[in-house]
Amino acid sequence: MERLQKVLARAGVASRRKAEGLILEGKVKVNGTVVTELGTKVSGSDRIEVEGIQVVKETFVYYLLYKPRGYISTVHDEKGRKTVLDLLPGVEQRIFPVGRLDYDTSGVIIMTNDGDFSYTMTHPKFGIRKQYIAKVKGIPTREALKKLEKGIELEDGLTAPAHVKMRSMDKKTQTALVEITISEGKNRQVRRMFDAIGCPVVKLRRESFASLTTTGLNAGEARELTTHEVKQLRVLAETGKIG
Repeated sequence: MERLQKVLARAGVASRRKAEGLILEGKVKVNGTVVTELGTKVSGSDRIEVEGIQVVKETFVYYLLYKPRGYISTVHDEKGRKTVLDLLPGVEQRIFPVGRLDYDTSGVIIMTNDGDFSYTMTHPKFGIRKQYIAKVKGIPTREALKKLEKGIELEDGLTAPAHVKMRSMDKKTQTALVEITISEGKNRQVRRMFDAIGCPVVKLRRESFASLTTTGLNAGEARELTTHEVKQLRVLAETGKIG
């Protein structure tokens, strides 16, 4: 017996968090009965439906996408803007992005239909590190960078410690390139962190997600993760070490 939201996540219906939302909204039925309690457990013999459609376990797939700027990291956009799904038109499974990169940010993003995997990759308690390169307006002082490293107060709370390194600076244009590595995924977190020290982001790129990079890919291209890469990511989430 497993918790319903975990089964939904493993079936590729949604991430575990979104699956919990579907349950609370009364959109999930088990054996014909609407279930709204998150503690509900189900077995392999139970018939599960989400919004009237029976849940059938899919084969899990995992893609590394080099997201360009100008795409939304979601499955559907109400404003009709291009989404990351538009970059993977040949994939039959119901994939979704693991975490998010905002419209104007480029770089590494994982696409999958494995909700449980997505949960372990994005929940802060697993400590998966994401490295970004930010071009910022203004040249941050050493003290300002220390604030980012220790954690800075945002409207939704204090950020976790980060690794921050000045890559380069241009005194003529008053801009700088800063490398920052975080293990959280708050909405527009990196941009808001730099706003908080008075150095707004001009351009942002996610260089790596754990050990994954965009090496060998052009913007807009994707490749399947190898079985070994997926295993490494799972081990990293469980132990904090690459297996």
